Amino acid sequence: MTTAIELEKVRITFGTFTAVHDTNLDIRDGEFFSFLGPSGCGKTTLLRTISGFTEPSAGVVRIGGKDMAGIGPNKRPTALIFQNLALFPMMTVAENVAYGLRVRGVGKSEREQRAMKLLDQVALTPHAHKKISALSGGQKQRVAIARALAVEPKVLLLDEPLSALDLKLRQHMRRELREIQQRVGITFIYITHDQGEALNMSDRIAVMNAGHIEQVGTGREIYSKPQSAFVASFVGESNELPGKVSRISDGMCTVDTPLGALSGRVGGDFRVGDAATLFVRPEQLRLAAPGGDHAFRARVDDLSFEGSMTHLGLDTGLAQDCAATLMTSNHESLPEIGADLGLSFNPLDAIVLKSGAPAA
Repeated sequence: MTTAIELEKVRITFGTFTAVHDTNLDIRDGEFFSFLGPSGCGKTTLLRTISGFTEPSAGVVRIGGKDMAGIGPNKRPTALIFQNLALFPMMTVAENVAYGLRVRGVGKSEREQRAMKLLDQVALTPHAHKKISALSGGQKQRVAIARALAVEPKVLLLDEPLSALDLKLRQHMRRELREIQQRVGITFIYITHDQGEALNMSDRIAVMNAGHIEQVGTGREIYSKPQSAFVASFVGESNELPGKVSRISDGMCTVDTPLGALSGRVGGDFRVGDAATLFVRPEQLRLAAPGGDHAFRARVDDLSFEGSMTHLGLDTGLAQDCAATLMTSNHESLPEIGADLGLSFNPLDAIVLKSGAPAA
């Protein structure tokens, strides 16, 4: 698969502040690629640098193998959908879609034809002659996508385009965005702080923290095999059990924690005696008899029954919150608030990482 975007040692600074540290990254042609991270981590700054609205302080941005240095946003083979969509309220839907073509000097007949074809692709043909104010939030999103696709970009850049929508509509638009991307076959680069969006739509994800890319991988890799404590805690929910390494053998690591000796997969370059944190997902915890292997005790502080699942808030005596998610096939066996439980997990479902640093 060819490379659509290549970042080589890209660094972005504003005065004395470094928004993005030296970054190397390849994004594949036709890929749905997401940058995921909290506000202020540098993901939008990277997007603006790819689009040409921000020049890198150092390094090279290549699109389709061509160095983009000195090439402005209107000359790059990219289109950017802003968070506020920036649609023109006095124009019809079709006129909005055709606007970029008009700016580029495309004749009226051709731009109308291309606009209608794109509206068909995003299922908006019946709304072609409506004003933007007559559309729903999801329909406006599709107009913005069609307008961006009208100029035939090689790469479509999307800066948190679903953040203003309600939950149900966001979930619907996730599916639509993915379907549109697969249909048109171009590279989508998506910015989000919502892990559900990234995991649901993306071929691959770059998880960012404080101007660094901490991990790049598929959603499954990011969730199941985090390479840093930040990724393990930011993507999904994890129980964090700190301690010191007491044993390392065959890719497994035992950590002496305040709750006892617990084991998980090695997620870094450790020596016996090193400080480490064992991460285990709430859904990996199971009710266990006292004294079993890889078990600890906790008191139920909170209980949320959600049909097929029950979420337990647990007090382990540690400063960190702890949680378990149990399948509720047998409702009569559910614990009650205040109950003292034994909990266990399969060590292969846990990972031991160094706090605050990527794994080796």
